[in-house]
Amino acid sequence: MTPQVESVDGKVETQTVRDTPAKRRRWILQIAAAVVVPVVVLLIVEAGLRMAGVGFSSSLLVPCTVKGSPASCYNLFFAAPYFPAGMVQTPRLYSIPATKPPGTYRIFVLGESAAMGDPDSAYGFSRYLEVMLRERFPSMKFEVVNTGSVAINSHVVLRIAEGLADQKPDLFIIYSGNNEVVGPYGPGTMLTSGGMSMPVVRSSIFFRSTRIGQLLTSLGTKKRVWHGMEMFLDQQVPADSPLMQQTYSNYEENLRDTIRVAQAAGAKVVVSTVATNLKDCAPFASLHRKNLSADDLKKWSKLVQQGNDLDAANSPAEALKQYQAAATIDDGYAELEFRIARAAWRLRDYRTAGEHFLRARDLDTLRFRADSEINDINRSVAVSTRVALVDAEKILSDAAPDGIIGTDLIYEHVHMTPEGNYLLARAIFAQIAPALSKGTQASEPLSEAECERLLALTGFDRWRLANDMFGRLQKAPFTNQLNHSEQLFHFAWGTEPPNENPNDTVAHYQWAIAQHPDDPMLHLRFGGFLFPYNRNAAAEQMGMAQPWDGYPMFLPDGTQIR
Repeated sequence: MTPQVESVDGKVETQTVRDTPAKRRRWILQIAAAVVVPVVVLLIVEAGLRMAGVGFSSSLLVPCTVKGSPASCYNLFFAAPYFPAGMVQTPRLYSIPATKPPGTYRIFVLGESAAMGDPDSAYGFSRYLEVMLRERFPSMKFEVVNTGSVAINSHVVLRIAEGLADQKPDLFIIYSGNNEVVGPYGPGTMLTSGGMSMPVVRSSIFFRSTRIGQLLTSLGTKKRVWHGMEMFLDQQVPADSPLMQQTYSNYEENLRDTIRVAQAAGAKVVVSTVATNLKDCAPFASLHRKNLSADDLKKWSKLVQQGNDLDAANSPAEALKQYQAAATIDDGYAELEFRIARAAWRLRDYRTAGEHFLRARDLDTLRFRADSEINDINRSVAVSTRVALVDAEKILSDAAPDGIIGTDLIYEHVHMTPEGNYLLARAIFAQIAPALSKGTQASEPLSEAECERLLALTGFDRWRLANDMFGRLQKAPFTNQLNHSEQLFHFAWGTEPPNENPNDTVAHYQWAIAQHPDDPMLHLRFGGFLFPYNRNAAAEQMGMAQPWDGYPMFLPDGTQIR
């Protein structure tokens, strides 16, 4: 190094500064001190907080015992880094035996509330799949662990897969995509900061998982209360928002990483597209295009009102003309697309109707449903990673009489009816049964009626589910939908008391339990049915559903029984 310096007499001289090994070592030590010392301090603080019992482990599983045997159980604090204080959502609690018995085929289901089986996981697709496998391959033992949970998305699903990787999995089933916008780190979320790049997201997750992060987050966060979908009413995200491209990119990266984790663990993978209600679920919210003038808005509104009046007068062809004229002014308004679809459907033009129902969903600015791009990602990633693909969207569409999914297969917007869950389970069974048959002819799946007898899906349970959905639909954002009154009318029929003798319901449960006495879900649901009639019998049944030793169990009225 030879810098020039000016001497006292004004002459420029060249001065040589030697870069000696000693100076280099000093620079390295200074840089190391600037980096290492803060890291060491943070590690000491983190260790001190752990020793002091501050915060919680954010690992997916914690050691536990189930019926006296060691197991790994779901950690109730796992989801805390993804939710504000007081709003943590948990799945149906599950446990995994520490020792995997010989001949056991272990399946993990990943996804959100639709994968969980909401409104009742007892009749989710994983339960239908479980009874199909159990009955068709009686020499094998199947462990189907459903990790689906309300309000999570692919950022959380990836962490769940990582937490399950050392549990000797044989198969991962991924049914995910509905919550990419409204779930953690989505652009329309109420749970975390939204619309962030992947490095920032993953750094945030890591920080919030540490004891230091938990402490700092708790100091700066007020406790909040979960209010369901209505919390997101002000979180509209239009389809052309630049944030959507980041959302799609994040989803694809998370999905690929989840598959990579599963394959590295030696497991096979099934990826499914996501089915949504198109025909009977109007958009939750709509936005006009940004540059729409006041004059054009007035013309648009007049045409839509005229179309609505003609619709009400049972003139769908004339109504369709008015709607189409309005679309020439602004074709980005989701509710208008839904009106066009309904008019075409009434004219029995089901192909056109289906196209506009899809577009209405994709333009919905309260994005609680997986859109076409999410499902395209599911398909393309499955193909490129060479894993099995189950196209739930197509399967349920093909099963619908007019080729358009409605409330017969999906209750409200994304949660499948028992019939919808059966169809998805049957398709997954068809993917995995040939390998389990070991060269022999693959078995046919059970019929829907056979499955539901083994699951004890009684008239009482169908009535209970209908009441649940009827109650949900009386809250926002469902109350804002164009066809809200029609939805309520549909479910009101199911809220009538079941025409089923209680003794027949008891017999149905007892028969199912006799076929599989170790099924905790059967005992739990049987206990719920018995509670109004015999509290002691209900407590006995629900006690058999205890997820792990020492975990408290409660009757429906809040009375603790264990």
